[in-house]
Amino acid sequence: MPTKRPLEASVVLVVEDYDFVRSNAVDMLEDAGFTVVAARHADEAWDILHRRSDIGVLFTDVDMPGTMCGVTLAERVNENWPDIRLVLTSGRHRFTDEEVPDHGLFVPKPYDASDVIKAIQHAV
Repeated sequence: MPTKRPLEASVVLVVEDYDFVRSNAVDMLEDAGFTVVAARHADEAWDILHRRSDIGVLFTDVDMPGTMCGVTLAERVNENWPDIRLVLTSGRHRFTDEEVPDHGLFVPKPYDASDVIKAIQHAV
């Protein structure tokens, strides 16, 4: 199994269907020094993942429109790119970290920047 990509060499892919929430997540991660790419839903994220090789972290909402939810996206990412770290979020559902594919991390909404940044830094 490949080792995880060094976090400092990684791009964070933020997947969130609400424009305001997505914009805030992008801003807080960029303010923390991360390079960020954003997608409005899992289908768009899937396309991005196929075009880019520098994605190291997937930070995705669970509930989204389209053909797959954030959990399905995370499962597919884990199957196809096991070196990408996974962080899920939701305001409706609660997961333990063990329930996240590849034992990624879960951050409940509403979240603050420090919770998300810590999760991304500690995702395995």
